Amino acid sequence: MVSPRPASFLGDLDLHLLGEGTHLRAYEKLGAHPCEVDGVAGVNFAVWAPNARSVSLVGDFNGWDGRQQPMRQAGPNGFWETFVPGVGSGALYKFEIHGPEGNLLPLKADPFAFRCERSPGTASIVHGLPERPWGDGAWMEQRRRTQAHAAPMSIYELHLGSWRRRPDGTFMSYREIAAELAPYASWLGFTHIQLLPIMEHPYDPSWGYQPLGLFAPTSRFGGPEDFREFVDTMHQAGLGVILDWVPAHFPEDAHGLGQFDGTYLYEHADPRQGRHTDWGTLIYNYGRTEVQNFLFANALFWLDQYHVDGLRVDAVASMLYLDYSREEGQWIPNRYGGRENLEAVAFLRRLNEVVYSQFPDAFTVAEESTAWPGVSRPTDQGGLGFGFKWDMGWMHDTLRYLGQGMMARPHHHDDITFSMLYHDAENYVLPLSHDEVVHGKHSLYGRMPGDPWERLANLRLLYAWLYAHGGKKLLFMGGEFAQGLEWNHDTALDWGLLERPDHKGIHDLLRDLNGLYRRMPALHEGDCQGGGFAWIDCGDRFNSVLTLLRRASDPGDFVAAAINFTALPQHGYRIGVPAAGVYVELLNTDSTHYGGRNLGNTGRIQTEPIPAHGFPQSLNLTLPPLAALFLRPESASSLPRT
Repeated sequence: MVSPRPASFLGDLDLHLLGEGTHLRAYEKLGAHPCEVDGVAGVNFAVWAPNARSVSLVGDFNGWDGRQQPMRQAGPNGFWETFVPGVGSGALYKFEIHGPEGNLLPLKADPFAFRCERSPGTASIVHGLPERPWGDGAWMEQRRRTQAHAAPMSIYELHLGSWRRRPDGTFMSYREIAAELAPYASWLGFTHIQLLPIMEHPYDPSWGYQPLGLFAPTSRFGGPEDFREFVDTMHQAGLGVILDWVPAHFPEDAHGLGQFDGTYLYEHADPRQGRHTDWGTLIYNYGRTEVQNFLFANALFWLDQYHVDGLRVDAVASMLYLDYSREEGQWIPNRYGGRENLEAVAFLRRLNEVVYSQFPDAFTVAEESTAWPGVSRPTDQGGLGFGFKWDMGWMHDTLRYLGQGMMARPHHHDDITFSMLYHDAENYVLPLSHDEVVHGKHSLYGRMPGDPWERLANLRLLYAWLYAHGGKKLLFMGGEFAQGLEWNHDTALDWGLLERPDHKGIHDLLRDLNGLYRRMPALHEGDCQGGGFAWIDCGDRFNSVLTLLRRASDPGDFVAAAINFTALPQHGYRIGVPAAGVYVELLNTDSTHYGGRNLGNTGRIQTEPIPAHGFPQSLNLTLPPLAALFLRPESASSLPRT
């Protein structure tokens, strides 16, 4: 199906907005668009190459001969356009560009292509904006409420190419994955799934973090309509979809954005500003309005055309600092002599303003590993404007602490408590992500100390701490059943482990933790607010025990947690609590159902009028080894059954 084409596809208003970098729907004009001219079906092609001496369209429809389809300049700002009759969806094409000196460049793929050839091919494919109808109206109507800061958010992160594979080892399609992933993630109780970058990328081992076709879902798993079906299936199952989005850098493959028109167009000319030597990639010129427009439009494209619910922005720290991973003399200070990349800061602020103005019910997340202030605070308050920030400090400190042997943990007690000193500074997501199970770090299970039982107990402890701590939750695939081997992007997860009761116990624990987290306002309403978390006692380093309260907006609604990080049971362990009465064990990670030994408090325990930790009432608990207890007054209304 084609749409009527106006007399001038790139009209005066389009050219004006594109020229000043404010055309937020540039994807509707640039690239390849099937249309009609005077009743003749064909495709309009448009591209930005301001310094080119000439641009021609080449493809399988003209023998890849640049003499056949020269493009004309449209307006004064370097946009080129042509209409080709008789060409339809599925045609392969590229741009043949002569640089400012007349030199012939390598053929360039279309930066705005909606579909790309499967690697090792590098051509763009004519494909209009996806037209598959949506069935996710109910989700879209209520997602503002379900994605609020006070709502539960538990994210399952995955890599589509290695979550599951077909029996012959080949990739599953978007539709095949969706049919299995939606019921699986829903059963486990996650609220969202997060995909490693699915924008087209030439190199499998980059996991998508070196994308070139920013407007095209990778052809490895199907076409644009197939990815729409994937998102729709997730939404109809009650799952939000977050995409990893990479505006920090791009690869220098000859068919890509590097020196696109024979000049440094998308990137800086000076390698001290325009190249990541660690990654062998190029850095966008964030100060150029057309480059900003390209990235803004791309972010909105996924929210608009694919109903994506959130964008996790990769490698924000590398954008913020001019000296990121550079030695003295390898970077250029800003105009004030500092290390801050002022153009990138302005870009990120504007990005978030644009996203939230156009899609106020969606959100952005920053992967930012430094102490940059106000990452998730509004721009009018001096912040960067993200909705959330990954708490990389919590992740590093927690894994370092749990990697210690049990005898050493008292000496590292501050590692496990430090995160709460800064917790109220940002809206945090607590990430146990793909980065923690690669490059020789081992799987989460493999990082735990002790014998096999202790490793699993420590893993149960890690997950209990994740859900007891303030902040939204994120877990990479395989962690939910204690994947033993480090993640390998070339193979599927070891699903056979689910047949083992001890690994199945981890799986069941994650389901129950998600269920408790979602049903209990005390465990999620205060994730991003001061007052949602309070220590009962964070100072018992001798016993390596933490006790805490999570509170809902209703001050009478709370959950108490006691976490024993040692391999020894703690009998007669007293903790103060805010209210008298019988307390119910909502969850005990030492339950035999999860692979534990069933030590605990028989499910219920009565307070005693003995003051402790500043409260007039207290509980005399038995703390199982390497385990956590979640407790709540039996008299609390709407007590869930776990």
